[in-house]
Amino acid sequence: MSATFFSLLPQATGWLPKWQLFVASLALFNTVQNFTTVKLTKRVYANKPHEVTALQARTFAVWTLLSAAVRFYAAYHINEKSVYDITLISYLIAFGHATSELLIYRTASLSVPSLSPVIVSTVAMTWMFKQYDFYIQP
Repeated sequence: MSATFFSLLPQATGWLPKWQLFVASLALFNTVQNFTTVKLTKRVYANKPHEVTALQARTFAVWTLLSAAVRFYAAYHINEKSVYDITLISYLIAFGHATSELLIYRTASLSVPSLSPVIVSTVAMTWMFKQYDFYIQP
């Protein structure tokens, strides 16, 4: 059983592909959550929860599903430059969204639900920048 499970994990060297798979899995959870309820999303945008609507949550779910697909694909194709680059860009977009909601629009507060995407995207971008030459060979 465990041999079968491990054979399904990304086979590329290092932990970054496994991280991509982990983040993609979390995004799938977030996608389902956004399609079914606004409860957790209102925690992210705690300063203005009244602005979180079912439509906004479903739109966010679609964006999150797209992000999950990109990161899932990156987990298994981490050595392809175009996949690596678009995955890195997806984290930059997530970071930009989360920080703008915190600092510009002020819909988010300094809380775990709001800071989680900032932390995940920062860790991922930093890791991907540092490991670029390891995974992408000229």
